[in-house]
Amino acid sequence: MNITTSLEQKLTQLKLSRTREVYAYWVKEAETHQLGYAEFLDGLLGDEVVSRQENQIRRQLKAAGFPFAATLEQFDFSLHPELKRAVMVRFFDRTFVEQAQSLILVGASGLGKTHLAIALGTKMVQLGYRVRFMTAQQLANQIVAASDREAIDDLLRPLIRCDLLILDEFGYLTVDPQVGPILYELVAARYERRATVITSNKSLSQWGEMVGGDTALMMAVLDRLLHHGEVFYLRGTSHRMRGKEALLMAKDQADLMADSRVG
Repeated sequence: MNITTSLEQKLTQLKLSRTREVYAYWVKEAETHQLGYAEFLDGLLGDEVVSRQENQIRRQLKAAGFPFAATLEQFDFSLHPELKRAVMVRFFDRTFVEQAQSLILVGASGLGKTHLAIALGTKMVQLGYRVRFMTAQQLANQIVAASDREAIDDLLRPLIRCDLLILDEFGYLTVDPQVGPILYELVAARYERRATVITSNKSLSQWGEMVGGDTALMMAVLDRLLHHGEVFYLRGTSHRMRGKEALLMAKDQADLMADSRVG
């Protein structure tokens, strides 16, 4: 058995996959640039460390459950003069998680609330934090489907323990009344311990309607979210409909003409 085969077998056994891929390159670099043993080893192991960090980030991004990829750089702040980039950047810092802060983004559909939430979550994954993303309806469905208290505890446990929880689209559908108390339990358990982001198409004054009209319960939820949190309202027209205004106007005119003929 030659030295190359023996080395590759050992690297495979040690599960140093990246080192196995690049060691030949570093051997050549050492010969070309007359690297010392320590320099050679530092470069070789540096590649392995970076590779493992990248793999860890990929696993955590997958575990987070983001529906799509998004970054802060991709968000067009020129469309939202009410939302300052310099202000939003403050949330993309370790302090947001370390101080267990909250962020609520409110606005109509298509204004970029989910984009910003995912961008924030992605940044926190890159910083080494555990993030979970789910829609409010997904949470509600799982709560209703839970067969007993043990099942609810199993559902809540990872949502309570993650460093950042993103609850998306709260208010798009009215949830079952039994969801409200569990939502309060989740928020209360994370209060002053873990960071939370919620996006909604409903103003805060309407949130009580989303949980069976229990305004007192929702006030208790908001009290905990806002104590160390901020609310931002996004305004404007849907990004998805940009450039399609003429089509909408044409459809409206066609509908009016059809109605007039029927009349």
